[in-house]
Amino acid sequence: MEQILDVVRGFDGVLELAPTEGSEFPEIAWGDHFFYYAPNGQVPQREQPYATIVTKNYPGDTRSDLDPPGRWRLNIHVGKDTFTKIIREDPRSAGTPKDLSEADVVFPHPVYGRQGWVAVVNPGEGTTATAIALLHDAHEAARRRCADRCREP
Repeated sequence: MEQILDVVRGFDGVLELAPTEGSEFPEIAWGDHFFYYAPNGQVPQREQPYATIVTKNYPGDTRSDLDPPGRWRLNIHVGKDTFTKIIREDPRSAGTPKDLSEADVVFPHPVYGRQGWVAVVNPGEGTTATAIALLHDAHEAARRRCADRCREP
């Protein structure tokens, strides 16, 4: 996870939310990471994160089996075109793989796949380079959206 965190933290204008125990964020989010393009350091009002790292199962999202120690999932908003290129299906009609717990495999996000999100449990040798490229592209897409709606400092 540290390699992925180091890469994303190196992007210009990135805002990382990493809720910890006792913070103002809900307990379910403690230990997770949420990434925004926000050069002003403020969470965008009408923008979702472009990537997240989750370290546990969430209600309604348990099929990746993230509760055992050392398991985590990288989630990236890649959009329709990139999703289709990677998964080889349109996100609106893509099926959900049977095994969403397999590590080091890119698959449609178990909940947000239809919105153009992909996921990888414990990226490793087979997916880390792809994940880093997708994170870069997602960050750049968030930058373009910001340029359309806000002024950069």
